[in-house]
Amino acid sequence: MTVAFWCVLIVILLPIGCAGIAKFSSGKFGARQNHNPRDFLDSLEGLPRRAHAAQLNSFEAIPGFAAAVIIAHIAGVAQLVTIDVLAVLFVTTRLLYIIFYLADWAAVRSLAWLAGMALVVSLFIVSA
Repeated sequence: MTVAFWCVLIVILLPIGCAGIAKFSSGKFGARQNHNPRDFLDSLEGLPRRAHAAQLNSFEAIPGFAAAVIIAHIAGVAQLVTIDVLAVLFVTTRLLYIIFYLADWAAVRSLAWLAGMALVVSLFIVSA
């Protein structure tokens, strides 16, 4: 497995971490709430609500990134020099995005999201 493929796995796992923060930082999550966790998550406020929003956005980021990595690999783009570096940078932007979301720093969160999107686009461009 390449570094970029491991990065895809990391990106797939990021929403789970956000969900854990959303559920357990509220101090209200228990077995009863697990019967309908979506309603519970929708009722949160503050940091737990932001963690839930980061979870949803993290799920949305997976398909484009995974497709970009796979397409770059199939296109024969230099693995170590290009694909792996762009993939690691993407993971870094996603981690920063989550941190900024949790901290409620909206402007820098948007910049981190934009940087991540630019990296996905870059993977497609180098594949052309």
